[in-house]
Amino acid sequence: MQFEVWAPQAERVTLTCDGVARALERDPGRAGWWTGEAEAADGSRYGFAVDDGPVRPDPRSRRQPEGPDELSAVVDQSRYAWRVPWPGRPLPGAVLYELHVGTYTPEGTLDAAAGRLEHLAGLGVTHVELMPLCPFPGRHGWGYDGVGPWAVHEPYGGPEALKRFVDRAHELGLGVVLDVVHNHLGPSGNYLPEFGPYFTERHHTPWGAAVNLDAPGSDEVRAYFVGSALAWLRDFRLDGLRLDAVHELADTRAYHFLEELSAAVDALAAETGRPLFLIAEADLNDPRLVTSRKEGGLGLHAQWNDDFHHALHTALTGESQGYYADFARDPFAALARTLTGGYFHDGTYSAFRGRRHGRALDRSRVPAHRLLGYSQTHDQVGNRAQGDRLAAALSPGLLACAAALTLTGPFTPMLFMGEEWAAGTPWQYFTDHTDPELAEAVRRGRRREFAAHGWAEEDVPDPQDPATRDRSCLDWSEPEREPHARVLAWYRELIALRHGQPDLTDPDLSDIKVAHDASARWLAFRRGDVRVAVNLGKEPAAIPLGPRPARVLAAWEPVRAPGGDGLLRVPAESCVVLEQD
Repeated sequence: MQFEVWAPQAERVTLTCDGVARALERDPGRAGWWTGEAEAADGSRYGFAVDDGPVRPDPRSRRQPEGPDELSAVVDQSRYAWRVPWPGRPLPGAVLYELHVGTYTPEGTLDAAAGRLEHLAGLGVTHVELMPLCPFPGRHGWGYDGVGPWAVHEPYGGPEALKRFVDRAHELGLGVVLDVVHNHLGPSGNYLPEFGPYFTERHHTPWGAAVNLDAPGSDEVRAYFVGSALAWLRDFRLDGLRLDAVHELADTRAYHFLEELSAAVDALAAETGRPLFLIAEADLNDPRLVTSRKEGGLGLHAQWNDDFHHALHTALTGESQGYYADFARDPFAALARTLTGGYFHDGTYSAFRGRRHGRALDRSRVPAHRLLGYSQTHDQVGNRAQGDRLAAALSPGLLACAAALTLTGPFTPMLFMGEEWAAGTPWQYFTDHTDPELAEAVRRGRRREFAAHGWAEEDVPDPQDPATRDRSCLDWSEPEREPHARVLAWYRELIALRHGQPDLTDPDLSDIKVAHDASARWLAFRRGDVRVAVNLGKEPAAIPLGPRPARVLAAWEPVRAPGGDGLLRVPAESCVVLEQD
């Protein structure tokens, strides 16, 4: 079997495979590459030593059976026999469901999660978005401190378990999206700097030195991450990738890394005949991210839209701390602005940032499905001091309103696991660092961070306590009980309505009309012939819809269509979807 590794500054590179060491040779056709052959089969353990240093895992390891600090294992991708032919499932018309494998079930494995996929098929979502799966030290964590961008965390089940998960999802008609992290690697188990200039001091990020996308040696670093992305899509038959915090990808080159990545993914889609897509998380409000390369953009297919979340959250909760401050001044106006323009900050002043932020989105060129809308995510729940969901503070009626705005709004909807039944379990920040000093630093840092916002240290969960992870696991008995069962039925009804009403997937943002009354706490919007009205107030609201005949398509509480006076009377903390001629 042929082995290879990029180590451009090395004088010697040694391969150790199944206990046998042998020197590698420089590849005469590729600068910085070392190659050699050794007897190996699926499961063979191997690693590389640079200049007589310790044997380290392969930077391109496809499996780390004993964790990220130990030897890599050879993976024969052809051993898995795919059961389900899969033509792919595109992003337009999608409803996504964000899922963390380690807490979706108490077992915390891919196989256990696969056993719960029928619930999602019955819910009506189209794609499962898995939080990061790359190896990290310990058993449990969010996954954003991974250190092996080509491998699957072994406690989750390793690479074959991911294939079984994807096969089962495809069997049920569900696409699978994976959250990948290109902007940093975790603080423990990262051996890439021993092999080459994977990082650069030219730029700095919240995690330290930036991934090297534009300094000397960056051609191979970029190829490393592009290759990793393509491997997930090709070898595991994934349908798309979510790119974590792309605003932290420092790249001054004319051909931006994201443009290079999007071109490579589009080429793979053409090669495989399957629609493939990239979704960015970005704190930029820059429409160039989701503008096609032909039109001068970077060519990503969609991005998370935190502005919609922030506007909705402030309208529902009244919170105004931190980045919510800009939205809390007039949350109903902020919500109307995002529903019609995509971004709230489109070049406007942000008091939170102390400067102008964002750029206006051209509604005639950018379809609405390129923005994802959501009322909750792992970030917005898990980065609260106690990981409390909206269900911890809001009535079922207000949760129903949040669902209506998300699932009938213009953006591609995304749910966070358990949201669909108003889960009573929190989703807290948890880690399992094996380095005692790092574990203590994380514990102290978390408590210090929230103490600055008025929380008592003893009220901030210890990330390293196994109970913190256990509390965050979904309780699968809840959907059978009230009020959870009613909320779940409402989500199913709204998702079915979205799939059945063409107006609800119309990509034209410019066709949306919004009215609201902040003092009465109601908002209504029109999408084609569909009208959606939410009353967030504690009193019934009379919302003027006009005299045209209408019929109720779905309502949280019983509601009659408007009479001759054209007024829609919506009960307190309730919502309704109508069709109006």
